[in-house]
Amino acid sequence: MSNSNGVQLQKIETGDQGKGFHAVTSDGYLMYAVKNQKVVVKTTLDNKITGFISTKSWKPLSIHYSRINGDILVGMRNIGEAKITRFNRTGEIQDIQRDNTGHVLYSVPHYLTENANGDICTSDINYCAVVVVNKSGQYRFSYTGHLGPEFRPYGICTDVLGHILVCDNGMHCIHVLDQDSEFLSIILAQQQGIDSHCSLCVDDENYLYVGLSQSVQVSTISNGISLSDISLSP
Repeated sequence: MSNSNGVQLQKIETGDQGKGFHAVTSDGYLMYAVKNQKVVVKTTLDNKITGFISTKSWKPLSIHYSRINGDILVGMRNIGEAKITRFNRTGEIQDIQRDNTGHVLYSVPHYLTENANGDICTSDINYCAVVVVNKSGQYRFSYTGHLGPEFRPYGICTDVLGHILVCDNGMHCIHVLDQDSEFLSIILAQQQGIDSHCSLCVDDENYLYVGLSQSVQVSTISNGISLSDISLSP
C-alpha cells in the first residue's frame, strides 16, 4: 500500500500470488484471498485479522467489494468448474454459474467488478472475454474484443457513467464499453508509451489508476491525459 506520492505505507505478505485477489471496503478494511487455504481474509490496514469468509472446497481467485450494498463478490474455481458467489453479512446468498440455458458462464474469473446498475462484470482469461450478468445473475452479454483475436482481458473497472473499462494484455491497451456492450474507444495504447496493462480502478473523483506489470508502476489518468507516473517498489 502506498500514498498518493508513491511512498510505501504498508507491506502485507499474503502467501499467495495471483491477480485481482484483493479489495478495500468503504470503511477501510483490506480483503484478500488465500487461495490454498480457501478463505477470504478481512484485515485492518496494519494487517490485524478481523474476520474471514470460508469458500469451502472452492479456490477464491478474485474479489470485489460492492459500494452499492456492502456485499462481497468472489470469483472461484473447483475441479474445472467456476462461479461467482455473493456474500453479505450473514453469509453466502447467491451463486452465479450458468445462464438460463444451462451454459457455463465462467472458466477462470480472475478479475471482477460491479457497475452502477448492479451488473457484475468479469474478466475471464480462459474464455478471452468479459462476461456480464445482471444483479440477479442473469446473463446479459459477453465482450470478446474489438481489435481481432488477441483480446486478453485482465483488470476491469467501471466509472460513474456506467462505462466498463478493461485492460487488454494482448494488444496492450484499455477498451472502453458502455453498460450495454457497445464499444466506445481504445485508450492508453502501446503507441502512447504505456505497456503491460494489468489492473485498473476509478476513484471517487473519476481518476483512473492503471497498474503496469512490467514497469512496476501505477499511472494516474484524467480525461485520457497522464497526470503522473508513480514508481512503486517491487
